[in-house]
Amino acid sequence: MTRWAVAGLVAGLVAVGLAGCGAEFSGGGPGDPGDPGLPAVPSVKEEKDLPALPLDRYEASTRDIRRHTEAQARVTQSCMRKLGFEDFPRYPASPKMANSFEMTAVAMSSYPYGPLDLDSARRWGYGWDPERPLADSAQSEGRAVTAREQKALDGWRGKPADGCASRGADRLTEGVQDKTRMYTYVPRRRQSLDKAVAGDERVREALDTWSECLESKGVKRYETPSDAFGDKAWGRGNDHGGNTDRTEEELATATADVECKREHNTAGVWWVVRREKQRADVARHKDAYDGVRADQARVRANVKRALGEK
Repeated sequence: MTRWAVAGLVAGLVAVGLAGCGAEFSGGGPGDPGDPGLPAVPSVKEEKDLPALPLDRYEASTRDIRRHTEAQARVTQSCMRKLGFEDFPRYPASPKMANSFEMTAVAMSSYPYGPLDLDSARRWGYGWDPERPLADSAQSEGRAVTAREQKALDGWRGKPADGCASRGADRLTEGVQDKTRMYTYVPRRRQSLDKAVAGDERVREALDTWSECLESKGVKRYETPSDAFGDKAWGRGNDHGGNTDRTEEELATATADVECKREHNTAGVWWVVRREKQRADVARHKDAYDGVRADQARVRANVKRALGEK
């Protein structure tokens, strides 16, 4: 799952109906993929050890998503108030979506390498602390939307373009040359490239070593970290809001998972192959990537205006 997908999920939290877009996008700086100071194969023990990848500069950061969500909420609220809904909340309550966001945030953690936090693996396995506040919960504390308000959001007479949700989205994408490309091009390229990475001999060898390490620690063998994370045995469908059962088997597996990655630098090797293929792809499709960046810059400007910034 990409950050664009998470951006769309956050938008759902505030019932504004946009399928994902950030505001200020990752760009140059220390640690960029082209930095000659980067080691050939970085030693990766935690998520913070992962250097930037070429496609990261075309994705939204957590801050970007929050800024866009705030801007979307403001313009949607303004639209609703103009229609006479004076007390329409900026962030309507949506607990089910909040649970989904939490589950999604965990699922995309360190994608595709799987979890890298050893302390968290030991305590929470492939889930999270059930006592921890839900992500962005402060933004979903308003009251629920009424049936009449929902009609105004969705568009009277079933016309979404007339609804405040769509109007807000349109305001933030004003001037964008190709919305479809902006939303989908990079995720699709990343997905395609990650499939190629998964088939690379270096990655297959690294994952084989990781799998053998799991067995040596007395837990079940998996082919990939995604397989380990998604094992149905962890009980995500047992009415935990997406969380896991955190059984002894799950905790032992998650711990061995992270330990084996650290011992064999699985994520470091994987990152190198991803960087190699992404850099080649950006060079090969430079015009398309540049077009995405240009449209993102237009959204960034719209978000700044919506937030009242100069």
